[in-house]
Amino acid sequence: MTEPRFGRLITAMVTPFTPDGELDLARAQELANRLLEKGSDALVVCGTTGESPTVFYDQKMELFRAVVDAVGGHAPVIANAGDNCTADSIEFAEKVVDLGVDGIMAVVPYYNKPPQEGLYEHFRAVARAVDVPVVLYNIPGRCVINMTAETTLRLAHDCENIVAVKEASGDLTQIAQIIDGAPEGFEVLSGDDEMTLPLMGLGGTGVISVVSHVAGERFREMIEAQASGNHTHALRIHLELLPLVKALFMTANPIMVKKALELQGFPVGGVRLPLIPATDGQTAELERVMRHVGVL
Repeated sequence: MTEPRFGRLITAMVTPFTPDGELDLARAQELANRLLEKGSDALVVCGTTGESPTVFYDQKMELFRAVVDAVGGHAPVIANAGDNCTADSIEFAEKVVDLGVDGIMAVVPYYNKPPQEGLYEHFRAVARAVDVPVVLYNIPGRCVINMTAETTLRLAHDCENIVAVKEASGDLTQIAQIIDGAPEGFEVLSGDDEMTLPLMGLGGTGVISVVSHVAGERFREMIEAQASGNHTHALRIHLELLPLVKALFMTANPIMVKKALELQGFPVGGVRLPLIPATDGQTAELERVMRHVGVL
């Protein structure tokens, strides 16, 4: 695919907080612009990296509105509108679309463990309720269940506005099946930074990234090299950045990426409980890796 709908490097934005844990909307707007300047093509707002479980619907709406106001028209804004209740997801998605976002992301329903047919009906209902592109999000490590290639492909073929899947299953066989069976224009995006290169090697589009917060220009260089066929150069950058990717996930995301931004001189506040700040030992290791990789 020569011109991906939302671009190849999409950043899953952290959500900035004030020292007392409230939304920092001004900082969110600054961060959105910073990410675009550092190489991101588009932004996902209030996904896992944006601490969606502890940012409730009214605050999400404020955050979406702020980011659209800051970068709307310059880059696509994708709002995470999915939940584990279909009715709630539909009601919220309808409200979110009115803010002028360019698309929504919807995660596999978590905790209630629906069967594959339930996943199909859930996503089809959400997609039918909105008139913007929908990105599916499959992340079994957080949702307990895996959405199979067969279910993803049914949705891709049956729902015109389901245009992509963020695949974080880590299963390259499953990912290859989706890429091979997808209709024209349907995109497969990596949900793991470290899987971006192999996924693109199978024909995937790009990534919804975390590491792009702190190494956006180099990560973009890797993606562009892979897309243009310069695989040796892409592999070299991949291997150089791999220690950074590992360091950013040494504990629950987004604890370390928020700390990394602070180390780079762009603090975005802490995390909300039940997440906790990085320990001194984790911070020291992250700083060592960032210096080694050359992003500090």
